[in-house]
Amino acid sequence: MSQRMVEQFMEMVRIDSESGNEARFLDWLLGEVRSMGADAALDGYGNLIASFPAKGCAGAEPILLSCHGDTVKPGVGIEPVLGADGIIRSAGDTILGADDKAGIAEVLEALRVAPVRPPIELAVSRQEEVGLYGVKAMDFSRITARRGFLMDNDTLDTIVIGGPSYFAIDVTVTGRSAHAGMEPEKGINAIRAAAKAIAAVRLGRLDHETTANVGVINGGIIRNGVPASCSFLAECRSADHAKAAALAEEMTGIIRAEVEATGAKVDIAVDEKCRAVVIPEDAWAVRIAKQALSTVGIDAKAVFITGFTDASIYNNRGIEMAVVGIGAQGEHSTEECIAVADMEKAVTMLVEAFRLSAS
Repeated sequence: MSQRMVEQFMEMVRIDSESGNEARFLDWLLGEVRSMGADAALDGYGNLIASFPAKGCAGAEPILLSCHGDTVKPGVGIEPVLGADGIIRSAGDTILGADDKAGIAEVLEALRVAPVRPPIELAVSRQEEVGLYGVKAMDFSRITARRGFLMDNDTLDTIVIGGPSYFAIDVTVTGRSAHAGMEPEKGINAIRAAAKAIAAVRLGRLDHETTANVGVINGGIIRNGVPASCSFLAECRSADHAKAAALAEEMTGIIRAEVEATGAKVDIAVDEKCRAVVIPEDAWAVRIAKQALSTVGIDAKAVFITGFTDASIYNNRGIEMAVVGIGAQGEHSTEECIAVADMEKAVTMLVEAFRLSAS
């Protein structure tokens, strides 16, 4: 089992699929699932949706398995290496891409080896890493399952049951250029205006369930010019949707007031990426995942995370999804790696989840 899965995983990560450029990988995956007997197609946004028939049972409800097909940067030219310690790493200065191609490899292997399974629907989204764009645009008319598992958690000993509301706040400040030495008084410094706004908003951990951050700032062209433009990217999130929405409104109000007080103009775009959701600890998907993980000696705990996954969108749409671990470590970094033993445990868990779902 492991050799075939490892070889396929390595083949997958060698196919470049940074967010927005995952079409070639999803085309490859489409051919792969069709060769396994799936009725599969790409939807209008380029997400892959596949249906696998039941095996060894009749009358069971379908379950949904989901992963995402994109990776973060740097993800071009990945060369995976399996070490003598049984751990797969990137040979170069790239990520490995285990997030989330290890999840896909584990799902495909489980589908191959499971002696019993209910009808399985597989959804692999695009552009998850940059804002859940793929799952938001997914053709849900092609999905009938009302419960299932998202294979996109790192550790095998936790099951994610919820995530926060998340607002992305993109700010563009427009000032007026001038020579910084000869006539600075004729300019309006866009960087200064942006800095005043950033300094005025509340950032960091605001309470036990709410945070805010400014992560990117860009501005100016030359050292000796008063900069006419500056942009920055901010965010806020909370386990309480009302708190997150109020904080986003507070931040935009402060930013606008501070920038305009300098004489500069400001354009602010606010995007609600996902809405806070939590499923009960005794929900079907959580119970099945816990029971399946116990077969590999793992006593998994249900947790709420302050990150976001495709499961937020599924659960908001009434599809009960628990986020289950794939075994990856160091995701979103060049230190990313995964142990083959953990991939095998994830497959065993899925096979048992299939059996439990089919009974």
